[in-house]
Amino acid sequence: MPKTIGIGVIGMGWMGQTHSRSYLQVPLRFPLADLRPRLVICADSVEERATRAKAILGFEEATTDWNKVIENPDVEVVNITSPNHLHAEIVSAAVAAGKHIFCEKPVGRTPEETALVAGTAGNADIKTGTGFNYRWTPLVQHARNLIREGKLGQVTHYQGRFFSMYGSNPMGQFSWRFDSDISGYGVLGDLMSHVVDLAHMMAGPVKRLCSQSHTFITERPLPVPGRGTHYSLGRPGDPMGEVDNEDYVGAMVEFANGARGTFEASRTIFGPKCQFSFGLNGTKGAVGWDFERMNELQLYLPGGDHADDGYMRILAGDQYPHHGNFVPGSGTGIGYEDLKVIEAYEFLQSIINDRKHTPGFEHALQVAEVNAAMVRSWESGRWEEVTPL
Repeated sequence: MPKTIGIGVIGMGWMGQTHSRSYLQVPLRFPLADLRPRLVICADSVEERATRAKAILGFEEATTDWNKVIENPDVEVVNITSPNHLHAEIVSAAVAAGKHIFCEKPVGRTPEETALVAGTAGNADIKTGTGFNYRWTPLVQHARNLIREGKLGQVTHYQGRFFSMYGSNPMGQFSWRFDSDISGYGVLGDLMSHVVDLAHMMAGPVKRLCSQSHTFITERPLPVPGRGTHYSLGRPGDPMGEVDNEDYVGAMVEFANGARGTFEASRTIFGPKCQFSFGLNGTKGAVGWDFERMNELQLYLPGGDHADDGYMRILAGDQYPHHGNFVPGSGTGIGYEDLKVIEAYEFLQSIINDRKHTPGFEHALQVAEVNAAMVRSWESGRWEEVTPL
């Protein structure tokens, strides 16, 4: 008999809809799991979004009050995709109700708020999950396995970056992402958190770092009620809002294992569309991956005769973790939302099998501790140790 798990989703924008579709896909993509997510209730402060999600995605109920999601007795998992400023309050209520929680990153607007949230959930008998979905890319999982097996030798260098153009147009509207009261930090939480999480997975914990930040576009047109969407452009003469968080973060890092590297994240860079990438070098080989070409891996494993000494292009295929649940064979790619399906499946499996989920709030806290060191470095202009929050 398949295990049914009741799901409540809070925040029905693009990400909330993506999560909801992912739950629906779990039994289709993982039919042997005997798992049936049930979309019980969704919430959004915009009533039209909530009712549309109910109609299109098949939720049994819709509401504009997120508290009703937590109060619903049929909801076992509270899935949080709301703006960042609501995360701490919602998590606290869900913990008190004994619900499992999946929360999109960043769990808190600041590293300190993330530590508070993680501490609140850590004392409860619940499972937590965090939306570091790029971890689940089949070829990224393969790269991690190569590292764990010692195929690349001792890690010596790591480069991680997330370059996105979503804020590159100065006329891009002043959304909540540019408002520190709602989002907290800018790319530190939004993009750099992914960079740090993947670095932890690939190269291990960071010991110390030296960081800088910058805001390139300091004003943006304020949204006009009833006109456009979250991604719309303003018009000449529109009132302007002041951007009070960072567009760019960069850091030189030293890992606990002695490896050296760099991290960068930018939302105003011109050129890369969604270039989340890493490069790792060891004493026996090297590997590199770029989300813009997510179904390819660059692998350097030289042989003893040096006859074929160079990077190989590895194509994704069903021999790599979970890829075959979506498409058979090699060279046929999967996409972003497929990573969210894998993410949802793995989280629900953690609940069914009563095991700690990775990545959970514990891992979000580890990322936040690195981010906190970056903020201290901005202020001091010096290298800073990564310390517990």
